[in-house]
Parts: sequence; structure tokens; C-alpha cells
Amino acid sequence: MGTALVTSGGVHAAIWAVTGGPWEGPVTWRKPILFGISGGLTCLSLGWAWACLPRRSGDVWLAGATAWALLVEVGLIDLQAWRGVASHFNRSTPLDSFLYDAMGGLILFVTLVAIDLTIRFFRQHTSLPADMLLAARAGLVFLVISCLLGIWVSVYGDIRVAEGLAPETFGRAGVPKFPHGAVIHALQWLPLLAWAARRAGIPEPRRLGLVALATAGSALVGTFALLQTLTGRARFDTTLPTAALLAAGVAGLALPACVVAWTWLRQSAPSAPNPRKDY
Repeated sequence: MGTALVTSGGVHAAIWAVTGGPWEGPVTWRKPILFGISGGLTCLSLGWAWACLPRRSGDVWLAGATAWALLVEVGLIDLQAWRGVASHFNRSTPLDSFLYDAMGGLILFVTLVAIDLTIRFFRQHTSLPADMLLAARAGLVFLVISCLLGIWVSVYGDIRVAEGLAPETFGRAGVPKFPHGAVIHALQWLPLLAWAARRAGIPEPRRLGLVALATAGSALVGTFALLQTLTGRARFDTTLPTAALLAAGVAGLALPACVVAWTWLRQSAPSAPNPRKDY
């Protein structure tokens, strides 16, 4: 399911490249592209997380239902894009309203599943090393927070639409979907960092420190995005304190990645020849 969703995002990217059209707006190819790739990566990551846990009765059914929920939700977004109508905050017809509510119900189900997985990762034993365990736990926590923010975006947007206002702004220029998407993919980049650090030969205590730093960086970036929205500012309309917050978050993410990349390059570099000659 995850592979199919990522593929669908790539196909729609190719369609957009050929047909053109705006990137922003309620009716564009942006949503099939982003939701396809994002939903697919989330599907694959949840499957990986499930595989790390002890098997529980009903897991196979629940995992399958979650994969189908993501597939159908993205499929409905694709359907609306092909119909040439908005997929979100669209209640212009009974069909559009039904499809929008169906998408909301599917995402609510996936959110509850993610909450369950997160609790299990904190309560059940796994064979993961400490750095990968931290990456999985933190990634799941960020995913749950992002999903809950997405539900808030939908509810808030519906209220705005009922009042005759634009659903995509908060206050003067805040972007409600900004904090929703800021760290939703930490469940990919944190485990990827842990995996790359292990492949580079970095010892576990140092790997744990690198993942912890990246986790803190992710939290700072997410906090920055939330503050920008709640204060009614556009994504990067920063003040000095929020700019410092963003810089600290980016540094917390970039530094571990640079350390891993540098270590990997050093490990891959050919050894210098021995200048000593034997006679």
C-alpha cells in the first residue's frame, strides 16, 4: 500500500510537470502529489514500527485496515482533483460534503492507531538498540502530534468556512497547516539517521546522542511552526526570538546529519599508502 501511494504521488507529479497549473490553491495537483508521497511514507513507516513490536492478536487485521484507510483517503483526494473540485473544506454539494467527512473519519482512525502504537512502544519490550528505539518513539510522538494538529486544522477550517472566512489562515497571516506538516515525517528522518549512523560505524552511545540532538531539533522546528501560526504570522515572517528558535532547530537537525555524513566519508575513503619501503 505504501509503495502504491508513493507511486501515485510520483505519477501525479509527472502529470503536473506536463500539464502545468498552479501549485497553491484549493484545486491543484499539489494535493495528490503531496498526500500520495506523504501517505505512502507514513504507511511504510507504520509497517516498520509494527514489525518491531511483539505480535498482538488482531495486529494483522489492524495493520491492513490502517493501510486501506490511508489508501482510500488519498484516493478520495485524487478523485476530487480529477473532478476539478476542492478536496478539503468543500461542502458545496452533498457528495463533496460526504467525501470530505469520509476523509476526516479515515484520518481519525489512523490517528487512533498511531496513538496505540506509540503507547505500545513505550510499554513493550523491543530488540531495537537504544538509538533506534528513541528514533521510533520520538517519530511516533511527532506523528501523533501532527495528526492531532491536522484534525484541529480541519475543525478550525470548517468553522471559518461557516463564518464566510478563508479556512487557510489563522489571525492575520498564520498558516494552520504549517505546524501540521512541519515534523510529520520525523518517523522517517529520525530512524534513517540512526540507521545511517550505525552503518557509518558510530558506537551506540554516540548514535544515541546524535538521535537525541536531532529529536530536540525536530521539537524546536515544530514549536517554531506552531508559534508562527498561533501568533498570526506567515511561515517565515520571523521575529528575533522565533528566528533564533528556528536556527537552533535547524542546527539540531543538520549537525547530526553532518557528523554521520563526515564519518561515513572517512570510513569510505581509501587508506593512504604506506610510505615505508622494505629493502
